[in-house]
Amino acid sequence: MTLLARIPPGRAGRLWLRSRLATARRGRDQLDRKMRILVPELQRRRLQAERCRREWAVALDGAQTWLLRAALLGGQDVVRHAVGPDLAQVELTWTTTVGLSYPVDVTVVSPPVDALPLAGNAAIGPAVVAFRAALEAGVRTAAAEEAVRRVEAESAVTSRRLRALEKRWLPALEDALTALELSLEQSEQEDSMRLRRTAVGQWDRRSAT
Repeated sequence: MTLLARIPPGRAGRLWLRSRLATARRGRDQLDRKMRILVPELQRRRLQAERCRREWAVALDGAQTWLLRAALLGGQDVVRHAVGPDLAQVELTWTTTVGLSYPVDVTVVSPPVDALPLAGNAAIGPAVVAFRAALEAGVRTAAAEEAVRRVEAESAVTSRRLRALEKRWLPALEDALTALELSLEQSEQEDSMRLRRTAVGQWDRRSAT
């Protein structure tokens, strides 16, 4: 159904349009404030994600270096046997901005070092530490990138809604209200002229009698 087809006739239509305009303007203001919060937050999240990616690259390079040393000193069997039975646990810390939730920090809980079979050669211990650092850096990177994805998506949706209000809905309501105001004014003028003509006619008949 088009906008014009939904407008009630007469003065009720004027009230209807004014109410819709007020609602649309409040919505526009709220979306504009939301964008003013999301845009700098998105920039911060992107910078954090880029920093995390660099740290992850460095940590991963160090882990691979120690893995190579451990393999050269003790062979692949030593490396395979250095893996413990327990998995690391990842806990995410979330925050909420203008109704949007996204991760901002992580905690990685790894099995105790003394629970791992580190015997084999001197490189196994440093390799475990290096891989734990790489794991934590990788998880932080994943969380940072997820935050960017969520803030980007929310920013895009908010921007589209704001643009739709500013470019289509508000102008359509304003144009419809202007046209209706002119129509009502013209109708009121015509009614006023008819009333004056009726009054003059009645005065002329009374004068003739």
